Amino acid sequence: MADILELVKAKLSENKVSDGIEFTRITNYHCLIIPGEKLIRIAEILKSELKFDQLIDIAGVDRFTKNERFETIYNLWSNQHKCRIFLRVKLDSKKPEVESLIPVWPSANWMEREAFDMFGIVFLNHPDLRRIYMMDDFQYYPLRKDYPLMGIPGAVELPKK
Repeated sequence: MADILELVKAKLSENKVSDGIEFTRITNYHCLIIPGEKLIRIAEILKSELKFDQLIDIAGVDRFTKNERFETIYNLWSNQHKCRIFLRVKLDSKKPEVESLIPVWPSANWMEREAFDMFGIVFLNHPDLRRIYMMDDFQYYPLRKDYPLMGIPGAVELPKK
């Protein structure tokens, strides 16, 4: 497992994208905190050169802080190396947006739509970014920490009995 981290560091350095990356751990897994503008390039390197062939999940996070309130976490798996790595991208509080990973992993489609629908995270250049659970005209994002626990009265018109 430690060997894969050295491979990742070497490949990112070789491709001149290692600046601004913080290497940490989430439980027992390696994690890279990366600038949003480097996401696509790093994802391409991890997929093509290091054989992280599966995007397992994308999680939206609301830290409810003044700066870098939102975050996306990408869970990647390598069948060749039999290991996982996480990518974390911290997003602007007022305008949470990041490039879509669909060009690298087409499976990102519905996961990005879910993060958009629940948190309001915009995935730039997504081919079909629209709500997946909530109604199209719903103006709120239910998994944000400032969303009221009991919902917003009148936000959703309920069927009449």
